[in-house]
Amino acid sequence: MSQHPRPWPRLRLGLEHDYTILKVRQDMYADPRTGQEHPRVFIDTPEWCNIIAVTPEDQLVLIRQYRFGTKEVTLEIPGGLVDRGEDPAIAAARELEEETGYVPGRLVSLGSVHPNPALQGNRCHSFLALDSVKRHEGKQDHGEDISVELFPRAEVPRLILEGKITHSLVVVAFFLERLRAEAAK
Repeated sequence: MSQHPRPWPRLRLGLEHDYTILKVRQDMYADPRTGQEHPRVFIDTPEWCNIIAVTPEDQLVLIRQYRFGTKEVTLEIPGGLVDRGEDPAIAAARELEEETGYVPGRLVSLGSVHPNPALQGNRCHSFLALDSVKRHEGKQDHGEDISVELFPRAEVPRLILEGKITHSLVVVAFFLERLRAEAAK
């Protein structure tokens, strides 16, 4: 009978590098089985939020933006950082409005996931914004260049399966939405 893995004791903190939206640090940990020291990288970043915004006409509010990691323009749902101490639902409504100009009529939590528990301790919270209505053109943050597009909601599976939507946390948000819908049946 095997034992469950045990927590690894942190022996010492490494030097922290602050990059504004995240901090990176390499700490030293002890293997609980052998006591041997191992360096482990930790990325400290705020909570994140993603918003599946749906209009009264059952259109999805999607965005396109350039992503530096892939060096491509991607098709995604609105999302962003949750300010420290901020309620994720408030952050979701704020990010939706800032990026798209849409305001939700009703916000439903879909749940949250750990984006990468090997390196990060934060969560990404997903929300469904029903009856989203366009109020203005949006107020993008400095350094953002976002275009807004509407798609029929029924096209989500095709957009994912054809590789039009490839951001893993966006795919997770749609999966959480599907699971909640199926559980409600």
